Amino acid sequence: MQKSDYIISVKGVSKNFGSKVVLDDINLYVKKGEFVTILGPSGCGKTTLLRLIAGFQTPSEGTIEIAGEEVTQTPPHKRLVNTVFQKYALFPHLNVYNNIAFGLKLKKLAKELIEKKVTQALKMVGMTDYEDRDVDTLSGGQQQRVAIARAIVNEPEVLLLDEPLAALDLKMRKDMQMELKEMHKTLGISFVYVTHDQEEALTLSDTIVVMSEGRIQQIGTPIDIYNEPINSFVADFIGESNLLNGTMIQDKKVSFAGTAFDCVDKGFGENTPVDIVIRPEDIYIFEPSDAAMLTGTVTSSIFKGVHYEMMIETANGYEFMVQDYHTFPVDHQVGLLIKPFDIHVMKKERVCNTFDAKMIDSTHVEFLGTTFECNETPNIEAGAEVQVEVSFKHVILQDNEEEGALTGVVKFILYKGDHYHLTILTDWDEDIFVDTTDVWDDGDRIGITIDPGSIRVIP
Repeated sequence: MQKSDYIISVKGVSKNFGSKVVLDDINLYVKKGEFVTILGPSGCGKTTLLRLIAGFQTPSEGTIEIAGEEVTQTPPHKRLVNTVFQKYALFPHLNVYNNIAFGLKLKKLAKELIEKKVTQALKMVGMTDYEDRDVDTLSGGQQQRVAIARAIVNEPEVLLLDEPLAALDLKMRKDMQMELKEMHKTLGISFVYVTHDQEEALTLSDTIVVMSEGRIQQIGTPIDIYNEPINSFVADFIGESNLLNGTMIQDKKVSFAGTAFDCVDKGFGENTPVDIVIRPEDIYIFEPSDAAMLTGTVTSSIFKGVHYEMMIETANGYEFMVQDYHTFPVDHQVGLLIKPFDIHVMKKERVCNTFDAKMIDSTHVEFLGTTFECNETPNIEAGAEVQVEVSFKHVILQDNEEEGALTGVVKFILYKGDHYHLTILTDWDEDIFVDTTDVWDDGDRIGITIDPGSIRVIP
């Protein structure tokens, strides 16, 4: 694609607030006329990225180009963008007309031209005949339309939207999603939209940018992001998923939940640990028969309006979520079938905890700011730089922080079918990963211990 086809180019951008890295080496390219949604949980850096594009903040590293011109240090009013904020930021002392006309008056345009442009903008957002209304008499949806009209009346190359529907009720939000999509088509300009709402992103976007902890995890179309997630975070964050540990036996053959399945994936090698994603609507459920690949018991069944959502526990202790138009009663025995193209295999991001460490003496090693006892390693000198490996299942969590050699907070939880995979942010500001059958909540403070025999020291 030619450089001129990109209306926005974000190259190697990082943003630090003091010692905290909020954005880490972001590279993003937005095409002319594209609807791009930046999606992620609270605190992932998505709004900071939008504010950098808008010019309200400047990056610590990297460059930003708009319409082929570098604007990294350019102030907001000189950029070819307009921003719609979550709180709309309308002027309460001005009526609808004057709110929309405000920017045009600053440019000292002719009165007739301002009137023409404001009328066109009001028509585009469905607010004709509202020009004389006070903004504080409008509903939330109407105020949002006025905010959009005020932005598009300036004919920007790019419209930036920071969670503009967050304050609306569910029905109004759904209606405004459709109106935004139609507005984008009519205007023909690029939209960059920030949200934490996965359904909203899937509904509106040409392209979705999934972010976590200041990094882009995946960029793709809504269909690609949903059907081909790149890692377990994306699979878990976008829609409902059955996530399981698996082993790639060979090309097109994978094992999980104690059973070997045919699949369509290849190139992972043989007997390789992998992650498995199966969407709940892709599992076939029926009365037990020879066709069943797995059998289990219905433990819950909830009507969700369009389908039933059932939890099935297999005989060997794995749990699957199944969505189907038909339901089976709780405690009923069922068969499950999963077709090869409905099994999505992903490369594991990690297979164990790995840390840089230093030998204290032959039976003690220091990592994560803490000295741990380990098996005797007489061939490694004290003070030597080493690596240590600890399997996920050998990290032990304690309710009482004081019982741990190390302390931290639970920051991310993945359910893997028969256990939880936790990400713990230690007080040393590094992550440690844990497999456990115990139930923990996001934000729980915990103590961490590691059995000496499970610490593998690598020279």
